[in-house]
Amino acid sequence: MNKDYEYTISRRTALRSGLGFGALALNGIMAAEQHVLLDGKPHFEPRAKRVIWLFMRGGVSHMESFDPKPELNKHAGKAIGETPHKAVLDPQKIRKLRIPIKGDANGHTRTKIFPMQTGFRKHGQSGIEVSDWFPHIGSCADDIAFIRSMWTSDNNHGAQVQFHSGRHFLDPRVPTIGAWINYGLGSLSDDLPQFINIGPRFFDKKDAHYLGPSYEAVNLKIDPSNPLDFARPTNGMSPEEQLENLSLTNRLNRLAVEQYPFDPVIEARMKSYELAYRMQTAVPDAMRFKEESAETRKLYGLDQQETKAFGQQLLAARRFSERGVRFIQIMHGDGAAGAWDNHSGLKKGHTTLSRQVDLPTAGLLKDLKQRGLLEDTIVVFATEFGRTPGSQGADGRDHHSFGFSVWMAGGGIKGGVINGATDELGYHAVKDPHYVTDVHATINHLLGLDPHKLEVPGHKRLEKDFGYPIHDIIA
Repeated sequence: MNKDYEYTISRRTALRSGLGFGALALNGIMAAEQHVLLDGKPHFEPRAKRVIWLFMRGGVSHMESFDPKPELNKHAGKAIGETPHKAVLDPQKIRKLRIPIKGDANGHTRTKIFPMQTGFRKHGQSGIEVSDWFPHIGSCADDIAFIRSMWTSDNNHGAQVQFHSGRHFLDPRVPTIGAWINYGLGSLSDDLPQFINIGPRFFDKKDAHYLGPSYEAVNLKIDPSNPLDFARPTNGMSPEEQLENLSLTNRLNRLAVEQYPFDPVIEARMKSYELAYRMQTAVPDAMRFKEESAETRKLYGLDQQETKAFGQQLLAARRFSERGVRFIQIMHGDGAAGAWDNHSGLKKGHTTLSRQVDLPTAGLLKDLKQRGLLEDTIVVFATEFGRTPGSQGADGRDHHSFGFSVWMAGGGIKGGVINGATDELGYHAVKDPHYVTDVHATINHLLGLDPHKLEVPGHKRLEKDFGYPIHDIIA
């Protein structure tokens, strides 16, 4: 039997017998054997250090959030072809936009115009119009860059995967933006993972794919007593006994180092074990919301039932950010498709959902800003696609991939600006259209990363995977 194999078995056995985090650490071992480790340094001077990524699963209506379309009210109930805006359906005009059109809304075309279900008002010195469903985010308009011209090519919920990775759900799977940043940049903390996910996962439930499991997001729950699965000892061992077990494992590892002094995997193993051990304390510490003032807890909506759950997630995001987590991914919207998928009852559904996220999101921006963290923290508020200008049934909107809105703030992003536009009905992105990876490229640029330098041998990336930075929103 190979001696290195013998050492590997005894190390793994030691972990599994005494440390509840063994499975987590072994993920790092398996992944470390797949790639040459990078130096973790930015490729050029960065503007930002970290990302808080807020993703609304199911598809937020751009026409009832950040892209007002009064023409919908003017022509409500008419078919699009009966209005002066019928050209939005003209195939020739569509081709000139260079946006792939494969049939919107699960292959349907919803042509009966549905009026806006809420009003809009201007906010801040910039005077940017934001929906009345998002008044608190509107109050932060001068710190936000609104991108009103996003598009994607998946008209079903595989678009969640596409927004994160740039690839259609039926294409070969590739790493997501969070996994690439975890892979490309060094650690900001010795005690915490660099990429975490809070809340439900997106449609694919994976992040790293061929990068390997150590670059996956670590899933956390907003439960101070047990935020991380497998993070506790499985047999009631004390912290002292765990530390003794870890020391034994490291001694076994160093025996292997003596025999294989040029093996970079062994050092990665030891670091993985040590990180997992430290996480047992560091993760619960970041969840201790009682350490925050009553004013701060109120800022995130922890004093209100409808905002408490999301507010806790965002307060955790701020606490993890200041402790050195590089990429924090927070998903909102339970269910297979995501709660924002309001094919019917859009007004009722979006009213409820916006109340859950509006106050906490604004609280996060304000809290980061007053602590000086917004200067080097990128906050992204995104969704997989928009909703159709036409109605589905009596009171809903279908999926819409040809034009929708997201926004970004902090970390070198201009505030109080709008980039891009959809047509008068909100049907197509007609000015400065951006494929979803343009958001990725903007983040990479602000973090000082050139994604072309992160390619892994044997895994050729497509040009669309890289995207193009949206320079008009960069300060």
